[in-house]
Amino acid sequence: MKQSLRVRLRAGDPEAFRQLYQELGQAIYAHAYRATGDWSAAEDAVSLTFLEVWRLRGRLEDGDESVRPWVYGIATNVLRNRGRAARRHQQTLARFPAPESVPDFADEIAERIDDTDRLAAARAAVSRLRRSDRDVFMLCVWSDLSYAEAAEALGIPVGTVRSRLSRARARLLKLTEQELNRAGKRMEPPAPVRQIQGDRGPAVRSTQEKAR
Repeated sequence: MKQSLRVRLRAGDPEAFRQLYQELGQAIYAHAYRATGDWSAAEDAVSLTFLEVWRLRGRLEDGDESVRPWVYGIATNVLRNRGRAARRHQQTLARFPAPESVPDFADEIAERIDDTDRLAAARAAVSRLRRSDRDVFMLCVWSDLSYAEAAEALGIPVGTVRSRLSRARARLLKLTEQELNRAGKRMEPPAPVRQIQGDRGPAVRSTQEKAR
């Protein structure tokens, strides 16, 4: 009888770990990049996440369930720790005199790209959410985990996931508009979205996507 990936990983099978990385490495990278907005930081987060996956593999329970929520839970903790370290670093730098400003032509070009502006505004808006709401939003909306998977990743009830996501969505439209206005942009009306019922479906989906 063929053993599940979960069982093989828990037993320390290197091939199982390689398979897991191939299946989730890019998804975790995308998740980390959306959270940080920095390619290098995202790469570091992926490395730390899978190092923790290997270190903590013994905590996996036997079974056939997907380990995807568990890996995203580890990634969430890695990003939280990275955020705290980054804030401490910024606080340290703030104690030193500011360096002489040098024009950055790359930034000037980036400001002309509307999509870049909108992504930055969205990231800034998400960063202003409560951490608990932000974690749920990133898992369910940006990384497309189901309610049940997000609940498992964060160690909270499914009902809590639903309420936090609803609260996050209610605030994000206003926050994103504020960020775009701050940058001198105007936000187009968003495509209608509806909540998908059931724990196995995506958390949100535009009606335009549904019609495709």
